[in-house]
Amino acid sequence: MKGIILGGSLSTLLSFLFTPMLIRALARKGIGQMIRDDGPQTHHVKSGTPTMGGIVLILSSFIAYFVSHLVTGVGVSVSALLVLGLMAGLGFVGLLDDWLKISKKQSLGLRAKQKLIGQAIMAIGFGFAGLHFKDTYGLTPISTHLSTVRETGIALGLVLVLIWIVFLVLGTSNGVNLTDGLDGLASGAAILAFLAFIMIGVWEFKQSCALALVPQCYEVRDPLDMAVLAACLAGACAGFLWWNASPARIFMGDVGSLALGGAVSGMAIVLRTEMLLALLGGLFVIITLSVIIQTGYFKLSGGKRVFKMAPLQHHFELMGWGEVTIVIRFWIIAGLSVAAGLGLFYGQWVVSQ
Repeated sequence: MKGIILGGSLSTLLSFLFTPMLIRALARKGIGQMIRDDGPQTHHVKSGTPTMGGIVLILSSFIAYFVSHLVTGVGVSVSALLVLGLMAGLGFVGLLDDWLKISKKQSLGLRAKQKLIGQAIMAIGFGFAGLHFKDTYGLTPISTHLSTVRETGIALGLVLVLIWIVFLVLGTSNGVNLTDGLDGLASGAAILAFLAFIMIGVWEFKQSCALALVPQCYEVRDPLDMAVLAACLAGACAGFLWWNASPARIFMGDVGSLALGGAVSGMAIVLRTEMLLALLGGLFVIITLSVIIQTGYFKLSGGKRVFKMAPLQHHFELMGWGEVTIVIRFWIIAGLSVAAGLGLFYGQWVVSQ
């Protein structure tokens, strides 16, 4: 538990201190966000705002995680290293995308296919490595069985597991990327998801089959260390949110949104709560669905639209809602979704006793 408190506190402080340093460094070099011409007109005032703030999120969470283990004397876990690796890999893909946008002075970076291929490669590497590294109980970071609120008896096999992991990682990382359209929206929603993973990790550790011989105990490799990592990520997002809240002084960019999405999906996979991800990341799912619905209906109807603009947050902007109002209301939706997910998680355990 000391690791959770130390990691979360340190990452918050580091992120809070590093972010203005990065803002000044990017401003001196004239590195700023390019704004879409077809987006809400109110966004054009944000053109030139420093971007790639996700570098701070990655750096702060990495440093805090390793320092907390150094101080507590607890060894790092393979599960956490894999999630950190996935986060860094997706962050690298996002960094390439951000840099191309800046260097080309336009809002388009990597082609969609290039970005998806890069994300898929990172997801496959994460999934394949996670099926190895057994502990003394024979548990690997990633299971070959499908999980809902816990691992089920449905065996998928190697190929299906990797396909499933690619789907989860791509869906979540791109979902966070789509959500990152208003100041503080994605970072605030990510904090709520990581807080949920702290509670899930601690609970699974206390009810672990290795510690407690209780009905329906959890067979998860490193649940407590995942709670430590979740605290580091939540803290990094909190420190960053201070500067990212409206009016944002810096954007996280694709390097941040893809990395956070990878961390969220990676935690759901190693904590055996894959299907629960639909609720824990409920806001990301809703916003992604709005894009799918808009695109699908546009093609099928010959040019008609369901929303004024997708992703969904821009629809409400064009309806006249203020940016802060949208962000706060969407945070409420994210919080209710996370609460529902935690309710299902704990409810299943109570019913099984």
